[in-house]
This record gives sequence, structure tokens and C-alpha cells, in this order.
Amino acid sequence: MSKSRLAELRASARATAPLTKGGQRGVAQRTVADFSAAMEKIAPLKLAQSWDNVGLLAGDPSAPLRRVMLAIDLTAPVVQEAVEKRADLLLTYHLPIFKPLARIIGSGAGMDALVHKCIRGGIAIYSPHTALDAAEGGTNDVLAGLCGLRETEPLEFVDDPKGEECKLVVFVPPKDVEKVAEAVFSAGAGHIGDYSQCSFRIPGEGTFFGGETTQPTIGQRGTLEHVEEIRLESVVPLRRLPAVIAAMRKAHSYEEPAFDIYPLKPRPIRGIGRVGRLPKPMALTALARKLRTATRSSQLQIVGHPGHQVEQVVVVAGSAGSLPFRAALTQRHAIVTGEIRHHDALAFQRAGCTAIGVGHWASERPVLTSLAARLNIMLGISTMISAADSDPFSS
Repeated sequence: MSKSRLAELRASARATAPLTKGGQRGVAQRTVADFSAAMEKIAPLKLAQSWDNVGLLAGDPSAPLRRVMLAIDLTAPVVQEAVEKRADLLLTYHLPIFKPLARIIGSGAGMDALVHKCIRGGIAIYSPHTALDAAEGGTNDVLAGLCGLRETEPLEFVDDPKGEECKLVVFVPPKDVEKVAEAVFSAGAGHIGDYSQCSFRIPGEGTFFGGETTQPTIGQRGTLEHVEEIRLESVVPLRRLPAVIAAMRKAHSYEEPAFDIYPLKPRPIRGIGRVGRLPKPMALTALARKLRTATRSSQLQIVGHPGHQVEQVVVVAGSAGSLPFRAALTQRHAIVTGEIRHHDALAFQRAGCTAIGVGHWASERPVLTSLAARLNIMLGISTMISAADSDPFSS
């Protein structure tokens, strides 16, 4: 994350903090729900892969939150450390609950026993996983930064699963446009990201010929009327469309308002993975050494000749699988990922590119530092990185 963005978060946190008795800005008692809201801003759950199980997995949203611990995996040493340091919430990048648990028994060596210990100790569990992979400043962006990449882009853009919207277009007399706009905004129209009351307005001329049963607001029936009107446009979530139309009709002065509804394709949002270019070509072995130092990797996999010159890098934290092949791979590309399977290595060779595997855990661990800093600024609480969290593979 850039220094300017951190400065913006600090300023925002100070501005929104409540006043103490002395007139100074203080920090209100935070809750688990506040943490979930902060994570939704950092790594929106809609960015996660469809098969993933991200978000708050255990805990009471209304429980007070004073200390948070971050780790990659939920293991017995991590849970014990969280208990000893009196953490109220454990964020584990990997999911401790992926498939449904048939039972949660306190004894034993299974994941259910660790979850039970957290619940019994009042420790909530939150996992961002692939939502953090896709998020700006998330797992893949941090790994791309360690490579020194520039001009990075996601490997894919996906449709926003919550982006089912339409556009309402209504024609309104100039004197009524603010009244109608306010009505549709109040009913749920006009939201684009963090902006509200969004609309577009075009002046023009409308015509109508009222029949014998009509009672036109402007002009007379039985006459072709030319009237000045404003074309008012605004986006509307499909679920709010009936309420918005009802509000528009109530606020509109016409007996029969003219309006259109246009379906909209969901907006594309950033997907998983990153691809970018190095400032200048670099030997594969030099990039590997750089990443070994930056990630403190205890194991390294290299596919390709050590002296091969790399210009562009495809970054996929964790396990790459087939994801890198969504880019048009050439001899100029290197894949940087966590782990590389044998058959994937052969596929990279056939594509003519090279690859570096820094270790699954090592490729994901660096994001915890920047994530802790962001949460500390946004929530103003103690945010720790687990010291017991470790790579299950030893060198």
C-alpha cells in the first residue's frame, strides 16, 4: 500500500473517531462486526471465488474487540498463542472451515477441536482467502510488489455477483426534476460504489396528444403538445426497482409519466492473479534470489534455465494451477507462485516460459504485514501477527 493511501486512512480514522470528554478524538469500543466491516472495505467478499467460504466463520458479531491476531493457518500453536495474548479475533488467511463440519468436538486433533477451542475462548474466526487475493493491495499485489513489478493488471475481470442493476430513464418537466430525483434516490436509486444520488440529465422536447379520457398536467387534450422536459437517468438495483418506480410515479406531476427501463450488464470487477512487467529484464535466478530474501522462503522451485531473461511476470500466490494460462504466455514471462505441481511445470515448459515457486505459505505470508497496518489504522485496536504461524514444510 502506498504512503499516500496510508495517510488517507489515518486522516479518515481521526475524522470519524468520537470525541472524548476532553474534546479529543478517541476510539469507540470496537466489535467483531466492526472488524468484518473493515475487512469488507479491504477485501470485499464478492471478490472471492464462487467455491470459497470467506468471511466471519465463527463468533458473535456484537462481541467487543480489543485485540486481533493475524495468521496464515489455524494451527494448535497459533490458537494457543491467541489464547495467551488474549486475542478476541483470529484472522486466518486459509479457511479452517471449508466443507460443512458434521460435529465440533473439543478433544482430538482435527480442525473441529481447534474451532471449538476458539469458540470456548471467545475468539472469533475470520478468513478472507481468495477475496484478499483479488483485492487491491491484497495477497497478489503484495507479492507483485516484492517482484518489483510495474503496470500490474489482474489476470481476469469477473462480473460483480451483486451487480444486478438496470437504468431508469424518466422524462420530467424542469420544475419537477429535483422532486422526482429526490424521490427515486430515497427509494434506492443512484448508487455507484461509495457515491450516492448519481444521475444524468439532458434537456429536450417531448410531445404528446391526449385522448378524450386524459387530463394532461400541461396543455390540453385533443391537441398535439410540445413541452420542455428533462431526461433523468439513474441506476437502480433490480431488487429496488418496484419501490423506485412507485416513488417516481408519486413524485411526478404527469398523469402518465413516460419512462424506460434498460437492463445493464454487471460491472466487471478485479479478479484473481496479477501480471506486470519488470523495470528492466532480469535473469531468472536473480529474480529467484530476490524473492527468496523478500519472502524468507525456506524452499524454492525453479522451472527454466537460471540465466533466462525475464521481462514480464505472472503472479499467483498460493497454488497457481491453470490460472497463469489465462495470460498469453511467451518466453518473456515468468510465473511466480507458491507451489508448482509436476504437470504444471511441464506445461510451463511447453509454453516456453519459466517459473518460480517460493513455497505456498511463504507466498502468502507477506500480506499480513500490510493488512495489520491497515486494520490498525481503520479500527485503532491492537493488531498482532502470530509468531507461532509457520510453514509446515521445513528446509
